[in-house]
Amino acid sequence: MFNVDDSELQNSELKKKLADSVAPAPAIFLNAQFESELTELDEADAREMLQDAGLEESGLDQLARVGFDILGLQTFLTAGEKEVRAWQIHKGWTAPQAAGVIHTDFEKGFIKAEVVSYDDFVDANGSMAKIKEEGKLRLEGKDYVMQDGDIVEFKFNVSKA
Repeated sequence: MFNVDDSELQNSELKKKLADSVAPAPAIFLNAQFESELTELDEADAREMLQDAGLEESGLDQLARVGFDILGLQTFLTAGEKEVRAWQIHKGWTAPQAAGVIHTDFEKGFIKAEVVSYDDFVDANGSMAKIKEEGKLRLEGKDYVMQDGDIVEFKFNVSKA
């Protein structure tokens, strides 16, 4: 990670030289002062400030994204009437392993997972009725490898060994 000023942030030649110096690791460039100012703004103003600077995402968002990738992590979601929660797991984990992150009983007594992709959830405006109507809710078993952004409800039986 490189803390650079505004002029250096726009200097492609310098950024390439610095990136080459840490390759094959990814290089992240951010301006700490700019990032600090972004955190003081509401979402709309922060997005406008990023656009004005010619950036698609903040340096901190980039750092989190790259960090997740380097660590081999991904996110799945659980959604109930009262709460939506994000959970982090390692890429390649199966549904029972993911269930175990929530509670060990979920993994031990795993039966199946009701899964919808994040994109399908957004396309249906968050309506589970529409998702079911369109046949986009999948029932997955013990061998299902979780995908980044899956929205899941785990079915389990705690009396199972």
